[in-house]
Amino acid sequence: MTASTKTAERTEIAPGLEIARVVTGLWQVADIERTTGLMDPDEGARALAGYLADGFDSFDMADHYGSAELILGRLRDRLADGSIQAPADARPIAFTKWCPEPGPMTAEVVRLAVERACERLRTDRIDLMQFHWWLFEHPGWLDAMRELARLKEEGLIGHLGVTNTDTDHLRVLVAEKIPVVTNQVCVSLLDRRATEEMTAFCRLHGIRLLAYGTLAGGFLSDRWLDAPEPAKIGDWSKMKYHRFIEAAGGWGVLQAILHALAPIAARHQVSIANVATRWVMQQEAVGAVIIGARLGEREHRADNHRLSGFTLDGDDLARIDEALAKSTRIPGDCGDEYRRPPFLTASGDLSHHLDSIPPVYHAVPIDGRPGRLRIDSGSVWEPVCGYARAVRIGERILVSGTTATHGSGQMIGKGDPAAQTVYILDKIAASIRSLGGSMADVVRTRIYLRDAGQWEPVSRVHGHYFGEIRPANTLLEVGGLVGDYDVEIEAEAIVG
Repeated sequence: MTASTKTAERTEIAPGLEIARVVTGLWQVADIERTTGLMDPDEGARALAGYLADGFDSFDMADHYGSAELILGRLRDRLADGSIQAPADARPIAFTKWCPEPGPMTAEVVRLAVERACERLRTDRIDLMQFHWWLFEHPGWLDAMRELARLKEEGLIGHLGVTNTDTDHLRVLVAEKIPVVTNQVCVSLLDRRATEEMTAFCRLHGIRLLAYGTLAGGFLSDRWLDAPEPAKIGDWSKMKYHRFIEAAGGWGVLQAILHALAPIAARHQVSIANVATRWVMQQEAVGAVIIGARLGEREHRADNHRLSGFTLDGDDLARIDEALAKSTRIPGDCGDEYRRPPFLTASGDLSHHLDSIPPVYHAVPIDGRPGRLRIDSGSVWEPVCGYARAVRIGERILVSGTTATHGSGQMIGKGDPAAQTVYILDKIAASIRSLGGSMADVVRTRIYLRDAGQWEPVSRVHGHYFGEIRPANTLLEVGGLVGDYDVEIEAEAIVG
């Protein structure tokens, strides 16, 4: 079958938000600018106009992608004053991201971030605002998402999305009725985590995946077929995805995949990159793929147009599956590469960054008891009932029975025991970290359930946190938990 080059495939990822299925990613603006300085915004705008004219009208960027937001804003200005021409019905659709450092997420902090993005993008309404959070043990992420939802109601934001959010924390957002329509995650032939539990959850709740990394920084292309492994890598994108290749089994695995794709590409008269991208586009929960552009250096619009002209059939998929069977699964769930080893990021190990984020709670000495510390979480009941959220005695950390209580009293995940478990374990992680330990130090957990019939979803979440740590565990059904809570968990850790 010969691929068409006439139209860019489109989809509606949320009510009223129709986009190109191939989104132009502007991450590499930051990579270009780290060596050459800021791009000329007019030059960048003209480059984007070429994508717009070709039907690729959807652009993905972030607050930290160099001057990407400013370039898109300049394109809007130049379209308005007529100095850049575009088809009459064409307008740039902007996805941006807000990636704050964990801390208090007040209404003022959130509003300032959104208004700044609007100003840079030269718009009074952001089409899709996506939120990234570094450490879920810091509960400010829920405050931020609630404020973003309010700004959506106000009209500053068209739709809400998240980035690099695992299935467990998507569950919390859904349970809290935060109107998330997309999750931007890595999906490729090398990284298939999103096709598993994430896809099942997104199907159930109408969330679409925006897939990046589909070409693994360009490694999944004709250029690298039978090529030697590079001894030195210069750009951020390839540095990042070379780590994915290593985690998936190494250069030989990449070559096996490329050799499986080559005859498929030849049969459809397309490129290897097209086949790799089409495989991602055919995954059930994927709404669109994000393919990066190096503005002013390289563009692949003609090649991307071929994506709408062919479909991988059963024989193609079987050939690909045979090659994939030789690869190693990337560990964890989507987004884990930013939060735990192996850190599969452009800069590698992010431990230093995560360790620099201040603890959620403040540890204080227990009067008259040398070597003892405690932390409080802000619950109204801690001082009333005379207990601490957690206590450290020497190398031992003991965490009180913990429920999914946000701030001074709000329940998280009402009616969803699994969502409550996610929030509880994040709170326990924050407590242990605030006393100098980590979840890897946990040696005992006890889970109290209102209904023992909910053991499996709760235990599966426990497994996501402790699958490699494997502490001693007891699970009990109790006659009644205080309030409407379905789950309460306590933990013990030994540091060192």
